[in-house]
Amino acid sequence: MAGIDEKPGREGSDTTHFGYREVPVGEKQKLVGEVFSSVAGSYDLMNDLMSLGIHRMWKRHFVGTAQVKRGDRVLDLAGGTGDVAALLRERVGADGSVVLGDINGAMLRVGRDRMTDRGFVRGFEYVQCNAESLPFPDASFDLATIAFGLRNVTDKDAALREMLRVLKVGGQARVLEFSQVRAEWFRPLYDFHSFKVLPRLGKLCAQDADSYQYLAESIRRHPPQAQLQAMMEAAGFARCSHRDLSGGIVAIHSGYRV
Repeated sequence: MAGIDEKPGREGSDTTHFGYREVPVGEKQKLVGEVFSSVAGSYDLMNDLMSLGIHRMWKRHFVGTAQVKRGDRVLDLAGGTGDVAALLRERVGADGSVVLGDINGAMLRVGRDRMTDRGFVRGFEYVQCNAESLPFPDASFDLATIAFGLRNVTDKDAALREMLRVLKVGGQARVLEFSQVRAEWFRPLYDFHSFKVLPRLGKLCAQDADSYQYLAESIRRHPPQAQLQAMMEAAGFARCSHRDLSGGIVAIHSGYRV
C-alpha cells in the first residue's frame, strides 16, 4: 500500500523505523511483538476486512507459482495463523514437510491451533524463531517463504541472508509483501483507506486502532519493488525477479541459491 516518499529504515544504524517513528534498534522487536500479540486473535478477520478478501487470492498465487514439489521440505517464516503454510502443505504432500516459523508466540499458537482444527497434524513443525538468526542448519530447505512479514523485521538484510543460508543449492526464496502502487490516480484513495479506514476497522473489530495505524505506516516504510530486489541480489540470491499483483499493492519477489 504505497505511493511512498518515506525512506525505509536505516538498517545497521543505532535507530530504525517503527511505522513513522524512529526507535532504538533494540526496541523494535519488542514493539512489533506487542502489535501482533494484540491482533493475533482477530488477524484473519482483519486481513479479510482490510483487503476485501483479496489477500487469500494473493497467497494462493504466491504458493501456486512457487518452485515446490511433493516431498519437499519448506520453511514459512512469519507464518502467523498458517494460511500460507496450509497451502504449502497441500503442495508438498504426505511425504513433504512444512516448518511454520514465527517470532511471536501468540501468533504461532493461533497458527498451530488452526492447523490442528483443519486436520493438519503430520508434516508440520512449529518453531518460534527470529528471521534474522534462524535455528536451522545450512541447506535445510527446498523452499523458504515469508508473506507479509519482512517489513516487520528489524534487519531485513540479515533475514534475507539467513533465508539464503538455509536453502539447498537450487532452492528458491519467495517474498510476498506490500509494495509501491503504480497508478498515481489510485494513491490518494489507497492512502485514505490505509490511514482513515484501517484504524477505524481495527478499533471496531479488534479494539486496537494503534496497531493498525502501525501496520499502515509499516507498509509505507517498506522498500519498494526495485530496492527489495536489489537487496535480495546483495544478500547473494541469483536470478532475482519480482512480479506486481493488483497494480503493485503487493509484489512477489523470487531468488535462488546457486
